This record gives sequence, C-alpha cells and structure tokens, in this order.
Amino acid sequence: MPRSDGPVLALDLGTSSGRALVLDETATPVPGALARHKVQPVYGAQGEATLDLDGYVDGLLACIDELHAGGHLEHIQHIVLSSQWHSIVALDNSGKPLTPVIPWVDTRSIPPELPADFDERVFHARTGAYLHRLYWSRRIPWLRSVLGTSATAFAGLPDLVIERLTGERLTSVSVASGTGVLDLATGRYDAEALEIAGVSPSQLPSIVPSRWAGRLSPSYAMRWPSLVAVPVHPPTGDGAASNVGTGAYDESTAAVTIGTSAAVRVVHPIADAPELPWELWRYRVDDERAVTGMAFSAAGNMHAWLTGVLDLPSPEPEGVEVGSSRVIAIPFQAGTRPPETVPGGSGVYFGLSFDDTAADLLAASLQGTSLEIDRGLRMLDSLFGRELEVVLGGGGIHASSWWRRCLTATFGREAEVCSEAEVGARGAAAVALGLSPSAGGDRLVPDSADIERVARLRPRYESLRSLAAEASSV
Repeated sequence: MPRSDGPVLALDLGTSSGRALVLDETATPVPGALARHKVQPVYGAQGEATLDLDGYVDGLLACIDELHAGGHLEHIQHIVLSSQWHSIVALDNSGKPLTPVIPWVDTRSIPPELPADFDERVFHARTGAYLHRLYWSRRIPWLRSVLGTSATAFAGLPDLVIERLTGERLTSVSVASGTGVLDLATGRYDAEALEIAGVSPSQLPSIVPSRWAGRLSPSYAMRWPSLVAVPVHPPTGDGAASNVGTGAYDESTAAVTIGTSAAVRVVHPIADAPELPWELWRYRVDDERAVTGMAFSAAGNMHAWLTGVLDLPSPEPEGVEVGSSRVIAIPFQAGTRPPETVPGGSGVYFGLSFDDTAADLLAASLQGTSLEIDRGLRMLDSLFGRELEVVLGGGGIHASSWWRRCLTATFGREAEVCSEAEVGARGAAAVALGLSPSAGGDRLVPDSADIERVARLRPRYESLRSLAAEASSV
C-alpha cells in the first residue's frame, strides 16, 4: 500500500463519540494513541435529537490535548477528518450558532414549497438525494419557520470544527454531498435545491477542492506546538471514509459497515457513473469519486439496545442457528431511510410464542438487519453488472461472530473482514493522502446449511416486511 510521509492525526466526528487518534504512514492506528469523548444526543418526544455544539467541540479538543500530553503528536505530518453526514446548525449574521447540532437521527422538518415543474426523480438523479427530512432542502425551511429571519447562514458539524481549528468556515465536496443540495456532477451547490431551501450559496460554507489544505489558527498552534504548519485536509463524509477504510475503494467491491447504523456502498468514479436507481443514494468521496449505496437506521444501536432490554449475558444469540428462528423481526425501530417513509417506532416482531427465548428475539433482529442489508447489496450487484466482492467493517461486525456468520449466509457469498476497527479515520487518511488500504482480516466462507435456511426464510420475511412498511408509512 502506498505510504504517507509520516504519522497522521485523524479526527473522527461520530454521532456517539468524537475521537482523535494517530495513524502511522500506512494509515494503521498507532497502539495507545487514541482518545475518545463520548457523546449522548438529547432526544425529545417530537422527533428531536440534538448534540451540544460547544460540548462536542471542547470534548474533541480535549482528545487532542490528551494525545499531546502523551507525546503522540510529535512528527505528525497531516490532520484529516471523518465526519457524520447530514448534520446542520443555524447561524446568525455574526456566525453565532442559534441551534445545537441537529444530526441525521432528528426527524423534525417540514415539506418545502416546490417549483411548479419540480420532478423529484430528476432531482434525485442530479443530487443523489431526496426531499427527505435528512436533507437541508427540508431542514433549512423548517429552521427558518422556527427561527425566522435571525437564521442567516447554515453549516454542518465538520464545517464548524474546521472553522474552529483554522478560522475558515468551509466544507468539502464529500460533506456537501450529504446535505442533499449538491449537484454531484459539477461539485457545486445545486440551483434548484438552493431555491427549494430558500438560500444562496453565500449562506452556506464554501466548497473547497480535495487538494485544499489549511493550517491551525495561532491559538491552537501555541496549544499544540508540534502541529504548527501541519496541513489540515478537507473532511470526508463518514460513509465514504468507511468504505475506503475497509478496503472497498473501487467498483469491484461493496463494503458493508455496521456501526450505530448500517450501510452497503460501492465507491466508483464520478465520471461515467451508472444511472442512479431511485432506491439508492449517491454522495461524493472526493473530486474524482462517488459512493452509491443504501443505509439502514437500526443496526449496532439496535443490537446494543436489545441486549440491554433483554438483559442478555452475551451479545450472541447462543444456541440459535442462522435462519432457524420462527420469529420474524422487521428492524424499523428507527424508521427507514429515504425513499421509504416508515417513521421511527415501527419495529415489529411476527410469530412470537411462549417458548421463544431472548436469544431467539436477538437472532431474529440480527437476521432482519442482515436481510435489509442484502436487499441493498443485490441492487448494487445489478447496478454494477456483477456479483460484487464484499468486505465487512465497523464495530458491529467485530462485536458478534454470529452476526458475521449470518451476514455471509444471507449474502450467499464469501466476505473478508476488515481487521481495523477505526475504518472512518483510516479512510479519511486514505482519501486525503491517496492511500489504498486492504481489509487484512479473516475471509469468511458461508455455511451451506445456513444459506439454505435463510433462503427458506426470505420469502416470509419479504412478505411481512411489505406488510409492516405499508402499515407504518407516513
């Protein structure tokens, strides 16, 4: 794998934590050089989910302080960022935040007024996004309806972190693509999306090319002297970074990543990209590449919640064979991503009986998530005209060997596990520095009996999924 010219400081801006870690010149995490600030979104009954901006940024800076105190920032040559997509903060005309960070999981927004000739499928093909509550085309009109004219500018969490570090409020083509108001082909804000949102480009962060590099402002250069003049690279959206970080950085390979949520994605050139199906989204990785895929809101979060609710002694559904549970679980606890409109609170179990155990319920939920991911994988197979190679990555993958076995049986193909847990940070470094990391982990071969059981289970799952989606959609 190509190497950088020295160690890299990676900042990973997640929904459940902010992290700072040091990677070596091959984008491999340096043992012991990681600091974490746990983050807990504040939830409300009306779909609210917010993060305290100052608390988040101060916690992230404290992580860098921790690495500095441990002597881990010596000889750092690059600073890279991986960040959650879709977040938004409303600002006043002096740049002061008027709201907390509103992350992807917040479900508040309003349908905007649309041009008379608006065609959402054409809009989707151009922006890779939908008129959905995730995106700024709906979030900005909603924030304006709440805040009035005081909201004069808008930015995402990574844009404000970059501004805090360098004094410049800007964004990358990758992060901007997650707002849903970017023209994917040109890499500039989309005129129709801006019209719908009711903003001008000057009210949003400037988009810089992937080769841009900033420098820490003087106060931080004094705080961390070893980082003086170290280039700060544009942030990469976490989904794109995770793909590259697992070793899935071209159109031959799909990455399945399971963290708080889950996704299946393929990285490919933006030039001559295949026509985007309605069911899939598309964002940018950098100036040259795009990433196409499908995301799922219930994954690692569901696993953690269920093991707690059921008071399970193990994160594994012990004693249950893959595909054998009579119970069918539809993992709609956090709703669905666009274009489906299933709201949060729609998770369903079908077929419960008095002899079902906690392990049966956990197995059914992990199986349901696996079948959801497989639905996206099969669409990507069709889009790219081949059965794709598969790599698995993320904390959820490392948390459960049963889930890994279930995924490979559901996919009906071999898969390679990424040996590195910090795929987002690794991928951000790889994107910024032109590295090509490999998965480097075990190769999993699905069990034929598991495959047969899942194949028998699939028609019942799909039928009940349709029923649950129809009953819950809004």
